[in-house]
Amino acid sequence: MATVAIQPCSSWTRGSIPISKPIQRRRFRGRPKLTRLKIVAAVVEATPSTTVPSVRNGTNRVLTIPFNRADDLQAEARAMGRAVNATLYSPELLASKYGSQPIKVVQRAIEIVSSLGSFGLKLFLEQKNGMLEKNKKARATELKTIFTQLGPTFVKLGQGLSTRPDICPPEYLEELSELQDGLPTFPDDEAFACIEKELGVSLDSIFSSISPSPIAAASLGQVYKARLKYSGKLVAIKVQRPSIEEAIGLDFYLIRGLGFFINKYVDIITTDVVALIDEFARRVFQELNYVQEGQNARRFKKLYADRPDICVPDIFWDYTSAKVLAMDWVDGVKLSEQEAIERQGLNVLDLVNTGIQCSLRQLLEYGYFHADPHPGNLLATPDGRLAFLDFGMMSETPEDARSAIIGHVVHLVNRDYEAMARDYYALDFLSPDVDVSPIVPALRDFFDDALNYTVSELNFKTLVDGLGNVLYQFPFNVPAYYALILRSLTVLEGLALNADPNFKVLAASYPYFAKRLLTDPNPYLRDALIELLFKDEKFRWSRLEDLLIQGRMDSDFSAKEALQPVLKVLLSPDGEVIRTLVIKEAVRVSEAFTLSSISDTYKSVPDFMRTLVFNGNANGPLMMSESEMQSMIGLRNQVVRIWGLLQSSNDFDPALLLPIFQILQQPEVRRLGGGVMDGITQRFLARFLQQVLRVPATASA
Repeated sequence: MATVAIQPCSSWTRGSIPISKPIQRRRFRGRPKLTRLKIVAAVVEATPSTTVPSVRNGTNRVLTIPFNRADDLQAEARAMGRAVNATLYSPELLASKYGSQPIKVVQRAIEIVSSLGSFGLKLFLEQKNGMLEKNKKARATELKTIFTQLGPTFVKLGQGLSTRPDICPPEYLEELSELQDGLPTFPDDEAFACIEKELGVSLDSIFSSISPSPIAAASLGQVYKARLKYSGKLVAIKVQRPSIEEAIGLDFYLIRGLGFFINKYVDIITTDVVALIDEFARRVFQELNYVQEGQNARRFKKLYADRPDICVPDIFWDYTSAKVLAMDWVDGVKLSEQEAIERQGLNVLDLVNTGIQCSLRQLLEYGYFHADPHPGNLLATPDGRLAFLDFGMMSETPEDARSAIIGHVVHLVNRDYEAMARDYYALDFLSPDVDVSPIVPALRDFFDDALNYTVSELNFKTLVDGLGNVLYQFPFNVPAYYALILRSLTVLEGLALNADPNFKVLAASYPYFAKRLLTDPNPYLRDALIELLFKDEKFRWSRLEDLLIQGRMDSDFSAKEALQPVLKVLLSPDGEVIRTLVIKEAVRVSEAFTLSSISDTYKSVPDFMRTLVFNGNANGPLMMSESEMQSMIGLRNQVVRIWGLLQSSNDFDPALLLPIFQILQQPEVRRLGGGVMDGITQRFLARFLQQVLRVPATASA
């Protein structure tokens, strides 16, 4: 087995207060000790897949303990065994449990109703007095405060609602998106007792030091900084709040009952609220299983930590259970702390752009993404990487939806609102029996104004808010994955705007979309690219040039893959329509190159020779208007620039054109080439007759 050098991820957050030895001995006196054999085993088992520890045996010789994947899998299996009794969300079990505890249910219900009831009464009175719209911002702020006071379940609920434009008006979305887990810590002795109970060993047998108080606290748990006793590794130890399952279970039992009431009596909300609550509750209960969170982190690291600018902490499985999670300590600064980041010589916008590119990969390539990317979970490391933390809440984008989202962007750029409305079927926003025709005017009214800006000027938050208004007015059911990724990009844009008010997340995202359109062989995206490049039976060279300029800005752009999707469609048996358009365009380009060359040659001839060579015609050799000639020259120059863009790509190789020549013997290609030659011959014959007869060219010609 090969050994691997230790390469820790920098650390997790700032500050660590190690416990002194006397305190450590006093706190853990009388606890059981590990045997030397178990200690050595623990070091191996607790080591992440990228590390190999060294320990000393009884003769003081240094032993390098080899590591292999099997050890790591065994450690993960043991962690899963410790989490075998982790609670899963079940509405039936909650109903059975709390249905027999009426006093506890009533007490909590009174607490919730007294808080939310007064809020609801204010809304009712303001609606009667016509003040609802005017005070919407104030009520949204009040709701955020109420959720914080009601505890972890409602903090999570508020964060979930902040991603649901089909349920909440924009003012509420904005306020709830700022909801932080501002909750008090729980006693340290309870946290340390939880660690020992979950892992079955004493703390002084695992750690040489641990911070005496939490470094960070959240709605479901709190975090300590510790140093492993036998490997010296710095780790973050996340410990779950005591009795959190009980509190959350009771709250969701009550909230679900409210959902039934809303479904039956509140007509303004068209979404199935009970189904929404069940989906959200499952996510929260999954967050309570820290082994699941560790597996999420590993999967995320495998997919996205291949980039040198991304840091994902690894997991120490032998110190992980359902209620305790041990991971690499990542030293860094919250992405919202701009001054602290700049003091380290880092640029906030570079880090935000890294986050945007990673988020797009999460959404549109692998479909597995971080669903809670608030500023506290995004850190700038001293070496300039962006670190992702807290993998309790993850989500997935269905494969069909990934392509549909890119197609939706194409329809947006083309202002094809009918196609945009139909996209909502593919995105699962609407059921197939919903008529989209009333939605089209609403999309047109909003986007016609929004698209007066260029892509580089369009503000993502404005776009999301406007789309949210449309969703709120119609029977949309926004899938969780879509709402969460919108929140992710909105958070990143908000962080960037603090550093640069002119930053636009769409401008930063466009290179990725361009690259995917140019290189992805997915049939849906091939159709979207063709739709973007062809309009009114004409090829839009400016769109292709813009796509290449933008696509080359993406670090993963490959000239070898560019335009291959179009070529495949062009040569496919069902590509007859596109081949006809290509024939017309090839004729037009050939004519532009030829006539532009004639014009250039004419201009290079000395003035005194022009009348001699061109039979006294000092105006030029061709009977065409100046505007027509400039159009020809412009087309030629644009094609030359596009070819230059391809040639200047890092991986460009003329050999990539060989497949084109190798397939020239295919019947479709021979017919295509014959069509081009016939078109060129006819076009130049018409031009020749115009010159001979000196007849000015018409628009139809």
